[in-house]
Amino acid sequence: MDLVSGINKLVNQFVTMNTGKSVLNLNKEWRIIYLTIVVVLFITSIPYYYAYQSAPPDKQFMGILLNVPDHIQYFSWMRELSHANLAANKLTPEPNKAIFFNLLWWGLGRLDVYMHLGYAGMFQVLRLVATTLFLLLLYRMCSWFFQEKLQRLTAFFIVLLTSGLGWVLVVFKYTLTKGELLFPLDLYVAESNTFFSILAYPHFIAALLYVFIFDLFLRGEKLRQYRYAVGAGLFGLFLGWQHAYDLLSIYAILGVFVLLLTIKERKLPEFAIKSCIIIGVISFWPALYSVLLTSLDPLWKEVLDQFDNAGVFTPNILHLFIFLGLTYFLAIFTVIKDKPLDLPNKDNNQLFIMGWFLVSYILVYLPVDYQIHLLNGWQIPIGFLATSGIFKWIIPGIQRWSQKVRPGFAFSPHLFIVPFLLFISLTNVYLYFWRFYELSRHEYPFYLYKDELAALSWLEKNASGDDVVLASLTFGQYVPAWTGAHTFLGHWAQTVDFYTKSEQVSTFYRSATQDADRVNLLNQYGVDYVVAGPAESSLGDFNPEEASYLMRVFKIDKVAIYEVIPSR
Repeated sequence: MDLVSGINKLVNQFVTMNTGKSVLNLNKEWRIIYLTIVVVLFITSIPYYYAYQSAPPDKQFMGILLNVPDHIQYFSWMRELSHANLAANKLTPEPNKAIFFNLLWWGLGRLDVYMHLGYAGMFQVLRLVATTLFLLLLYRMCSWFFQEKLQRLTAFFIVLLTSGLGWVLVVFKYTLTKGELLFPLDLYVAESNTFFSILAYPHFIAALLYVFIFDLFLRGEKLRQYRYAVGAGLFGLFLGWQHAYDLLSIYAILGVFVLLLTIKERKLPEFAIKSCIIIGVISFWPALYSVLLTSLDPLWKEVLDQFDNAGVFTPNILHLFIFLGLTYFLAIFTVIKDKPLDLPNKDNNQLFIMGWFLVSYILVYLPVDYQIHLLNGWQIPIGFLATSGIFKWIIPGIQRWSQKVRPGFAFSPHLFIVPFLLFISLTNVYLYFWRFYELSRHEYPFYLYKDELAALSWLEKNASGDDVVLASLTFGQYVPAWTGAHTFLGHWAQTVDFYTKSEQVSTFYRSATQDADRVNLLNQYGVDYVVAGPAESSLGDFNPEEASYLMRVFKIDKVAIYEVIPSR
């Protein structure tokens, strides 16, 4: 058996829907999916390769394309969990117990103990594995909801490529608005953008694997077998230890489906209800842990309270037309044309997708600071509804019109689908090439000076896990992941009282600040080391060499580290 035949056999078993027959022509159809996965991973790897190869001799790319603060937070967890089952919050100077757990970063940390790839390398492993699994799972779901090959492929590529109308805002920026980008969240939010997440946020793709729970639930519902609910619950338990808030989406979507099914059948759907109970009982423990962690522990409670520091929330409902684009238009069009209140004439698949689409309006506007994360996955029902509308209403309408205009002309569906896919991809095209432009600057925070890396290496060897390092946010955010020590200022949520500490750091490095005030700050938070480098120089011209309470312990061309001399 050759490799392709072996893969096809495994995929055949994966996509067979318990009918005894494969629903796909694997030698042709699935090779398209295989090729797509390879191409997507190759294309999205090019910016990383460019960033590494184009780095100036005195700098190094840190392996992150976007949102450095959050990714550095994950890397800190990865480091802590590589040798322990629970992690402390090292992104704040306050002493705190190791009580945090996340299965994803625990697994990557433990795996790196054997692979020795480092944080950036394991990040790419996550990108490779999560993307491959999700795209295979996505096409498995397409095969469940669509019986025709062209419809399956169309739904697959819509979910993969759709990216909203943010490109219009970019055009306005360089024409009408004179350099100002209007409504940046309508362009840069990644949670509902599959391609953008694959490019820069692979943990979103890993979280998106929660849709496998829906896949199992629907198959169990059709076959009336509770073992699927048990499998879905176990998978939910597995994913919940990585992204507990996704359990909220799962329970809400399943609950709405049961409600619609009750209305349709005019009786309680006992099997579906029991299946949901099984899933909930098995999977809710990570959610309970998260609630207890952020309500009983004062430090983690404050971390949760600071989530709004990011200032990132779901775009206004009227902005969804820009944020989600033409695919969203078609999804709404399909729901309306299919008469959403005509439940008796809808099959379970239609009920499920419509319910998923509609309940997401509630989820993404819940009054919680992490509401924007609940957008993750909405592109799937939107893409499926858009696909249904294209083949049920749009293409037949164009075909009828073309017959009137040009009798005898056979309008091919591809004449609509290909331009449509290109159009909905435009924002992703911009986002992709925008990364090259940003990375070509070789600036903080995506790059650090090699002298700064040498300073981090020194701290890793000489600082203990309880030590506190005071530095700029630019440098300090890297301290926990690269050294294992606490940083004074590292993250907009994980650093307790973030804005106060930001001002304290800025004040510390100003030459006008009194030494007594600096000493008080160092003593108050038990700071052990102070860093002086390019990023710190941008905050002020304080000269640590002249401070009697600091002793230089490390020096390289651009960076120095000073140990705090304890007050007598």
